[in-house]
Amino acid sequence: MSQFNSGFTLFLSLIVEAIPFLLLGVLASSVLLLFVNEQRLIALMPKNPFLGALAGSLLGFLFPVCECGNVPVARRLLLQGVSVPVAIGFLLAAPTINPVVIWATWTAFRDQPEIVVLRVVFSLIISTTVACVFSVQKDMRPFLQPALARWMPDVLVQPSLSDTPALLQTGTFLLGQPSGQPVAFDAVAAAALRPNPKAKIPWQDRLPLLLENMVQELRELGGILVLGSLLAAVIQVAVPREWVLSIGQGPVTSVIAMLILGGVISICSTVDAFFALSFATTFTSGAILAFLVFGPMFDLKSLGLLLTIFRPRAMIYLVVLIVQLTLILTLFMNLHVS
Repeated sequence: MSQFNSGFTLFLSLIVEAIPFLLLGVLASSVLLLFVNEQRLIALMPKNPFLGALAGSLLGFLFPVCECGNVPVARRLLLQGVSVPVAIGFLLAAPTINPVVIWATWTAFRDQPEIVVLRVVFSLIISTTVACVFSVQKDMRPFLQPALARWMPDVLVQPSLSDTPALLQTGTFLLGQPSGQPVAFDAVAAAALRPNPKAKIPWQDRLPLLLENMVQELRELGGILVLGSLLAAVIQVAVPREWVLSIGQGPVTSVIAMLILGGVISICSTVDAFFALSFATTFTSGAILAFLVFGPMFDLKSLGLLLTIFRPRAMIYLVVLIVQLTLILTLFMNLHVS
């Protein structure tokens, strides 16, 4: 019973902590849909893969969302035609390289400013490198979920939304489209409208559509977030923390232990620095950085959210690259310091 109570408490704490930031990400995605000229924003992004990856990694300063909120924004950017390096760079770096998280990390590690600086530097290196690697794949649609790939800008023939007549379907529909058919205004289909739908919608009608799109994305991403949080809570209770701590004393094992902990603990990037601070006296600096860098890029809570963008095969490639680069950077730091 005590384990059940602990697991339930952890589950609720993850949900309570993550939901506000998921709301922020969904709000940013919807605002991007209806109030931001995305084509101008995308036009400003560099065409060079490396510069595009770097620019995408720094977009977190414009959209300060954590690992719960970056997915809807990244998906929206992909649907509007942003290049793959920009989207992946943003997806991986935004949870760390944004003003809120940098401020929180500085507050927790005020006496160790190198942790704050290296967290940003390592995150930037990893996100830019992974984005450049994925840019080699000219057509990303085989790596994306079918529902997303169908609406990519370079798809010439858009699929029908349903065989059911539009008047018999629920939700909001936009009429007067070039195809002559009404288009459902949901999280995926609405993003496929060209040009940007905001150019055709009067300002007074955008707020209801903003709320409609937020509800659609929350229904999709919220359920996945609940399942991911439940899985993270179960694993945290099933695996004793003492076992993790017992293998985390050396320069190599400590990094591996904190890497695993960062993926399992599934704590939000806005507060993870305060959690990591409790290990600062017993774990190496490289291990602390492994936790602070890897966790925001990938954890059990965000696994389901990332799978709304990528197919499982692409997720494996993505996680392997992140793990390898995190290990190289943090182990080098530990071995160099020792």
